[in-house]
Amino acid sequence: MKIHKLQIYSDNLKEQLRFYRDTLNLKITDNSDDYFEVETGYSTLRCQQKENATAYHIAFHIPDNQHKEALEWVKERVPVLRGNGQEIVDFMAWSAKSLYFYDKDKNIIEFISRESFSKPGSALFSEKSILGISEVGLVTENITEKFNFLNANFELEKYDGDFEHFCAIGDDEGLLITINQKLKDWFPTDDKAFKSEFKIEFSHQEKQHSLIFEDDQLKAQQ
Repeated sequence: MKIHKLQIYSDNLKEQLRFYRDTLNLKITDNSDDYFEVETGYSTLRCQQKENATAYHIAFHIPDNQHKEALEWVKERVPVLRGNGQEIVDFMAWSAKSLYFYDKDKNIIEFISRESFSKPGSALFSEKSILGISEVGLVTENITEKFNFLNANFELEKYDGDFEHFCAIGDDEGLLITINQKLKDWFPTDDKAFKSEFKIEFSHQEKQHSLIFEDDQLKAQQ
């Protein structure tokens, strides 16, 4: 599941624009008074103005074994969020290491380094090292319903977890991190998980797809 574009919502658009453009030094490819688009490797992140928008969890791929370099790069710009007391969290079952920080909307942003996913193009880490969007959080009260929809419409499979508390749906390339709002909060901060709406464009098994999540419902967009 390769995520090409993710649209999220913000009621703090100017601060978000400054964060992604000036703090993270990412390329803004399009913007207006009510949205902006930022280049994140092969993916585009679009922030759309919306009143009373709620927070997200979003992860970005970084090259294999560059988590330490990425940590130093991030710490020069923003505070790092500790997970289990650590700045770098080792997900051994996923052969991955992650670090976390907030953007200006208190979205939990993750940089995830997966073994053998992508080798570094340079020994140095920079904003150009970000490879693409890896994950977005999908918050619901019925994980089974969401999985059945994703499996029936897009042939996405369970990657890890269960159908009660947490289920990662997709593959190493891209995941929908589906959690039960009543039973689980966001790692690593225990922030409350909201049913934050999004639109996503992705490819899977050589097919292109568009998906909308709103009002706790998934809809395939033609």
